[in-house]
Amino acid sequence: MNPDFLKKILDGVAAGDTPVEQAMDKLRHFSHEDLGFAHVDHHRGLRKGFPEVIFGQGKTAEQICGIMEKMAAQDDVILVTRVDREKAHAVLKAFPEAEYHAQPRMIMYAPNPIREKGRGEIVALSAGTSDIPVAMEAVLTARAMGNRVRTIFDVGVAGLHRLYAHREILDQASVLVVVAGMEGALPSVVAGLVPRPVIAVPTSVGYGTSFGGLTALLSMLNSCASNVAVVNIDNGFGAGYMASMINMDMEREIAK
Repeated sequence: MNPDFLKKILDGVAAGDTPVEQAMDKLRHFSHEDLGFAHVDHHRGLRKGFPEVIFGQGKTAEQICGIMEKMAAQDDVILVTRVDREKAHAVLKAFPEAEYHAQPRMIMYAPNPIREKGRGEIVALSAGTSDIPVAMEAVLTARAMGNRVRTIFDVGVAGLHRLYAHREILDQASVLVVVAGMEGALPSVVAGLVPRPVIAVPTSVGYGTSFGGLTALLSMLNSCASNVAVVNIDNGFGAGYMASMINMDMEREIAK
């Protein structure tokens, strides 16, 4: 439930336009709603400033649609992560206004324009082209939360001069999301150049001894740069969400 939805109900009661019984019916599932296969957390939007995000992996298209149907009555934006193309096709049949983004495997349902809330610009970088799907998961998450996001792709340490060509953009960012596989060195390099928070995202991209991203994760956790924080392997969503929270006054947004 977003604050505008709740305010409209309360204003209606205060003005005498909405009967108390009708308001009570609308607020019947104010906290959560039990669908049998899921408990939809309607209160999360009020509590955290952004509604629950649906993790699509392991869920059927019918389950995703069931959750979205309940959320759409109260929330302006719905995100679904980790959705393959076949499952997304079934969901989009039920929600034709939704969009499927194939690279990050995400569905975004936002029938109305998303209001910009961020105080600055988030910059998302990928070390290689193969890291772009994870980077785009961060980008779409941050944009869904109302942030301006700029992308810089394929600027890894194998050709560091490519990164320096974007120095002005890096300096203007309020927070940076840096995505890298292989040895995971790029976040440390970026963090050494800017006085801003850097959220490092290790990816599972790499050869045998990358151990599915574990090498990049350990490298990032041991960064010598003091302004690096690290999320889980391939967790672009978590990085985009955290970058958004840094880029806006969440307490102010919740209070609205």
